[in-house]
Amino acid sequence: MVELPLSNDRRMKVDEFDSGKMLSHAARQAKQRGYDKFPIVDVDSHHYELESFNEILEYMPDPVLKQLALMANSGNSKGAGFMPGSVGYQDIGGRATRYPLRQIEKPDPGVQRDVSLTRRWMNAMGVDIAVLFPSPMLQLGLHPQVEAEVALAFAYNKWLYERVLCEEPRIRSMIYLPFNDPEASYRMVKEYAGKKGVSGFMITSVRFQPVHHNQYMKVYSAIEELGLPLAFHAGYNWGEQSMGMMNKFISVHALGFVWYNMVHMTNWVLNALPERFPKLKVLWIESGLAWLPFMIQRLDNEYMMRSSECPGLKKLPGEYITDMFYASQPMEMPRDMSLLEATFKCIKAESQLLYSSDYPHWDFDLPSTIYDLPFLKEKAKRDILGGNAVKLFKIETNGEKLAKVA
Repeated sequence: MVELPLSNDRRMKVDEFDSGKMLSHAARQAKQRGYDKFPIVDVDSHHYELESFNEILEYMPDPVLKQLALMANSGNSKGAGFMPGSVGYQDIGGRATRYPLRQIEKPDPGVQRDVSLTRRWMNAMGVDIAVLFPSPMLQLGLHPQVEAEVALAFAYNKWLYERVLCEEPRIRSMIYLPFNDPEASYRMVKEYAGKKGVSGFMITSVRFQPVHHNQYMKVYSAIEELGLPLAFHAGYNWGEQSMGMMNKFISVHALGFVWYNMVHMTNWVLNALPERFPKLKVLWIESGLAWLPFMIQRLDNEYMMRSSECPGLKKLPGEYITDMFYASQPMEMPRDMSLLEATFKCIKAESQLLYSSDYPHWDFDLPSTIYDLPFLKEKAKRDILGGNAVKLFKIETNGEKLAKVA
C-alpha cells in the first residue's frame, strides 16, 4: 500500500487506484442513459506523453538532439528540460487527485500503459472511439529550436503509431504536424497517409506562424487529397505579452484557449483558404463554443464594410465558419440556457458539432453534457455524441453500435 501526501496533511491510500473506479458515477450515467445503443466518439482526449518520454525519445532520428533530450529528462539535469515550459495550475492546486495518482496507476499486465489507462476511462464513460492527443506537447510550437520540434514530433508520432494505435483499434489520433517547418509537416502527412488509427492531422494553435502563408499550401493540399480533416488544437500561453497582464490562471485559461484559434481562424477565413481548399474539412478543438457567435458577427460586419480587402471570398466570413467543425469541450453552460441554444443554432451544431471530453484534464466533460441538453432532440444528441464524427473521420461501424474491444 502506498500513501500519497496531499494538501492539508491528508493521506490517500492508492494501492488499488484505478481511473475506471474513479469514474464510477460516469459509468452509472452511461448505463442509465443507454449509451450502448449508439456510437459515442470522443474527438479530443489526452494522455500524458511525458510518462513515456524516454520511450518516445528512443525514436528520435537525430542522435545529438536525442542525447540532449535524454539528459534534460534525467534526474541529474540542472536544466529546465527539453520541452518549452508553461506556467499554470491545471491540477487546481492539488485538488484534482487523479493528477498525482495517474503517475502510479498500474496498467493491466502485458498491456502498454497508455492503451490500458485509456481503455479504463473509455469503458467507464461509455466511449467507443477516442481520438488521443498529447498534453505538454501542445506548447511545443513555442520551442526556440525548430529542429527540436521536428525531431520530437517525428519521434512522438512513430511511438504513438507503433505502441498505441496499432495495439488498440478503439484509439485513434490526428497526427501532430511540426508546423514551424512546412516541409517537415508535408513529409509527416505523406508518411502517415492511410496508416492504421490515423484520423487526420493536427496543428497545435499555440504558435506564431501565419496559417495563410504560401509555404503551407502544399500541406493543406495533401491533406485535402486524402479526404481527412485538419484540426487546430487550442492551448494557453501565460508568456504571451497580453496574457502577462493577468494575475490569475483562471483568467489565462478563460482567454488563452480561445485566443490563438481566433487568430488562426481569422487568417484562415479572410485569406480565402476555404475557397482554395473547398474539400478540406477543418476542426477547431478545445475552445468551447461561446466565441463563435462573436467571430461570425464581428468578421461579417467588418467584411461588409471592407470587402475589397478579401477578393477571394464568395460569401460572408460567417458562412465559412458555420461550415467548419467544432469540438464541444469546454462547453460553456450559461445562466440562461437560451444563449447556448442560440449558439447551437448559430453554428449548425446538429451537423457540425462533435462531442469531446478533454479527459483527463480538470475541466473534462462527460457525454451527459450533451445528452442532457433539454433543447436537443434524440437524433441530434446521437449525431453530436458520435454520428457526426463517424462521418467526418470515416469510421466504420458495426451496425448501430461500434464494436468494442475488451
